[in-house]
Amino acid sequence: MSRKTEHLSDELHAYLLDHGTRPDQVQEALIEETATLGGVARMQIAPEQGAFMEMLARILHARFAVEVGTFTGYSAMSIARGLADGGRLLCCDISEEWTGIAKRYWERAGVSDRIELRLGPALETLQSLPPDPEIDLAFVDADKGGYIGYWEELVPRTRPGGVLLIDNVFAGGRVVEPSPSDDMAREIKAFNDHAAKDSRVDLVMLPIADGLTMARKL
Repeated sequence: MSRKTEHLSDELHAYLLDHGTRPDQVQEALIEETATLGGVARMQIAPEQGAFMEMLARILHARFAVEVGTFTGYSAMSIARGLADGGRLLCCDISEEWTGIAKRYWERAGVSDRIELRLGPALETLQSLPPDPEIDLAFVDADKGGYIGYWEELVPRTRPGGVLLIDNVFAGGRVVEPSPSDDMAREIKAFNDHAAKDSRVDLVMLPIADGLTMARKL
């Protein structure tokens, strides 16, 4: 099983999974293959986060979603499954190796026709999108130093009532340190401060996995 929500005991985490939508066979297989990659497997989202994102896409009746940071494709599969009929998901990543795994599982899950993958710097991909506010749902789980830049490209392109999800906003709990010693925590802390002051959205920080900020465009 992939990384779980922080601060839950193993017993409570198992209970949480047992009383929600469990990963299906395709998702389980993707979790298992991703685990063989070693330490980088921790970049895969938790199963409960995937279930939440799929449900949110359904609630929003999302027709256009954007993901920054795809890795082996679990989060994209979750979003794609929740899209409205005719909906599409644009995935931004730089790794042909990891997204190669993703594409195989998207095919198995029957969602590959809803997903467009663009390999290259995500900021350039976002800047190439029309400026109109057409995004229903955005998910960012990529290089933490790029978060503010991604945010500034995504917020204006998100429709009123649309939602942005930003992953890893706890940085393993280190964001509460006055002066974090590592770059990731410092970058996340700077982003969290930036987003919290943004008058274009209202937001809540959810204790899912390593912290998930959910922002609604006003």
